Amino acid sequence: MTLIRTARPAELPALFEHPDDTERNAAARVYLAELLEARCTRPEWCLVAEDGGRLVGSVVLWTLPGQEVPYAFVLFEAAAGAERAGAELLEAAAATARGLGAQELEHVVDSPAQEPQFQREPKRREELLSGSGFRVIRDGRRFRLRVPGELPADDPRLTFRGLTDLGRGPFVDLLEELLVDTADARLTDDVRVHGARGAAERLFEDMTQLTYEPDWWEIGYDAAGAPAVISLPARNPSAHVIGFVGVAPAHRGKGYASSVVVRGTRILAAHGATEIRGDCDAANTAMAKAFGKAGYENFADRLEFSRAL
Repeated sequence: MTLIRTARPAELPALFEHPDDTERNAAARVYLAELLEARCTRPEWCLVAEDGGRLVGSVVLWTLPGQEVPYAFVLFEAAAGAERAGAELLEAAAATARGLGAQELEHVVDSPAQEPQFQREPKRREELLSGSGFRVIRDGRRFRLRVPGELPADDPRLTFRGLTDLGRGPFVDLLEELLVDTADARLTDDVRVHGARGAAERLFEDMTQLTYEPDWWEIGYDAAGAPAVISLPARNPSAHVIGFVGVAPAHRGKGYASSVVVRGTRILAAHGATEIRGDCDAANTAMAKAFGKAGYENFADRLEFSRAL
């Protein structure tokens, strides 16, 4: 009989480990230790499945530093043949998150498998998630740049002004304009549920949960003084990220997408970033091309899942 319970202190930070996968096990130990130290998780948020005295699975609830309500989970594992235990872990994670005030729970599956989670068997994971009521909200592409010694110059057609100068209003206004016509499935769904203005407000608020300086966030204006692009670079608990970039609908097709990626890259590099990451929806081919033109490599694909609680 499978028992789902909170991990014991002696089981942290190892949790469930895969036999003969020392690379994954070592990376997962370091990752969970870092999450606990940063308070992205708590010991009581780490759940395991036990069968016959041995661990056959694990799941860890996750949030941003400083937050008290989890909204995602990581390190979800179920041993071969332990699909039922995996499903029970997902239900326990959902129940725990709901009890802490969460209204939805998210998870991402990256392929190919890579540190720190090394999510092997992505198709099996997808089946477990879909069987537990999770749906794909975004088919994404992940990009990475190891910052070179010399970066492309800023686009001379654009003049940038920052959040300190402009205040919050123009940023939300431009986000609202962008979200009316976006190729991003997740943002499209937010607009459907909350309206363009509500989705813009939520997106801006979500971005403020990351680490950033107000002068990093900018709007780029064209020669006529019209807002053309928005750049919200930041740092999450593990990496510098482009965060959010976008081009106003009236200014698309002018090469501004790569210009705004370059701008965010230059800002982060000037503040010590040696590697920068970004992502976009697979359907947003213009943004994928923009990352490529700015020197980024598409190093992984990412399926984003969500379940309402």
